[in-house]
Amino acid sequence: MMQFLKLLFSFAPWIAFLVIAHGSLERLKIGLVVASVLTLAMAVLKLHRGAIMWVGIAFFAYACVAVLVFQDMWTIRNMGILANGALAAGTWVTMFMGKPFTEEYAREHTDPSMWKHPAFIRTNIILTTCWAVVFTVNTTVAWLKTYDKSWPEWSYEATSYAFLLSAMILSNVYPALLKRRREALAAQQQSK
Repeated sequence: MMQFLKLLFSFAPWIAFLVIAHGSLERLKIGLVVASVLTLAMAVLKLHRGAIMWVGIAFFAYACVAVLVFQDMWTIRNMGILANGALAAGTWVTMFMGKPFTEEYAREHTDPSMWKHPAFIRTNIILTTCWAVVFTVNTTVAWLKTYDKSWPEWSYEATSYAFLLSAMILSNVYPALLKRRREALAAQQQSK
């Protein structure tokens, strides 16, 4: 449960933006300011790190300038696509660089001797790929919500949240399952 809360906390600026920034231009502006302040505060306090931090800084800086300074209607109209797309791109980049973003968070509660272990690396590749797929799917859902509108409005949100919740659950359940398997195998080998 604690890992779930830490994961949720690491996305706090994005969650704040998601909750605040829809329904009106004023709410969008407030959401951008709140998310930007949270992103910078968490970075300074070292509560936020790695790719998700840098994606947040870049995205919210761009969005603040585009919306607050220039009131760029294209950016305003495409905000959901841009936000999800930024997260998707940032996550895929960490994969292509060979440094899955989940590794930085996993190291907090993993013995340093395991950091180069193939199982640790494989687990983080799987989890980061899952997040990258979810962000990519949510980018598509945001595009459909903006330009297609063939579904009821609520179904876009429900779909997006379901994918995010699935990734959060997998990020907590999968490593715990692997740990239990390792412990059971170790206990079995000791009893021989």
